[in-house]
Amino acid sequence: MYQIAPGAPDSPVILHVPHSSRHITPAARPHILLDDAALTTELDHMTDAHTGLIADRVAASCDPAPWTFTNLASRLVVDPERFPDEREEMRAVGMGAVYTRTSHGGRLRVDDPAHAETLLSTHYEPYASAMTDLVDDRLAATGRAVIIDVHSYPAVALPYELHGDGQRPAICLGTDPAHTPPRLLAAAENAFSRCGSIAVNTPFAGCYVPLRHYGTQPAVTALMVEIRRDTYMTEPGGPPTAGIDRIVEALADLVNMVTAEPMAA
Repeated sequence: MYQIAPGAPDSPVILHVPHSSRHITPAARPHILLDDAALTTELDHMTDAHTGLIADRVAASCDPAPWTFTNLASRLVVDPERFPDEREEMRAVGMGAVYTRTSHGGRLRVDDPAHAETLLSTHYEPYASAMTDLVDDRLAATGRAVIIDVHSYPAVALPYELHGDGQRPAICLGTDPAHTPPRLLAAAENAFSRCGSIAVNTPFAGCYVPLRHYGTQPAVTALMVEIRRDTYMTEPGGPPTAGIDRIVEALADLVNMVTAEPMAA
């Protein structure tokens, strides 16, 4: 389940919003062990609330408009940004592509390889294929593709975080050594300087690049933007605050910068 909102034909930018939805699919709900109240609490903690709104507002304000790719199912169904196999370090805390543990270490669903495989084949694989096709489309149309992940994270570390003892800046920028060129990182640091403290790869690191392009296609560049939630919303799971306007303006400036000038060097 995903939605692609077309941008301008000449825009290379894809705003990727993987964790904004609270929707639990009917096929997934019976396998989740939490009652409705506990599930609501878990969704409050784990959903990157209002990041879809941020991306939509940015797309509406930029000319040319970026493309947006949004996950319509909760990450508690399937997390499309996690490796589906042993490469994923979050499997150590029960949070591979199909979560079996909650943010606080409780049991989310039982270990059921058949159900997990069904979720991967019906959600994860079509999602990855569609994102790969969109990147290929931008490469064909513009000669490059710039993926900007739009995430958020809580002001106080949750127990599941493997690296939760590091800095928790207002903006965390996640990079990849092969796909985040210095000029792209510098542009992001400049754009988000108005939003408060900035750190790189802490408390979260990396960014999303489809496996077909990873390490082989330098024209695909990527950056993750992690926004600390107390800067733009009421935690956990509450409404946006006035701070969201500053985030939208900063991200729109970044999109405009990378659209106007290639940043592969």
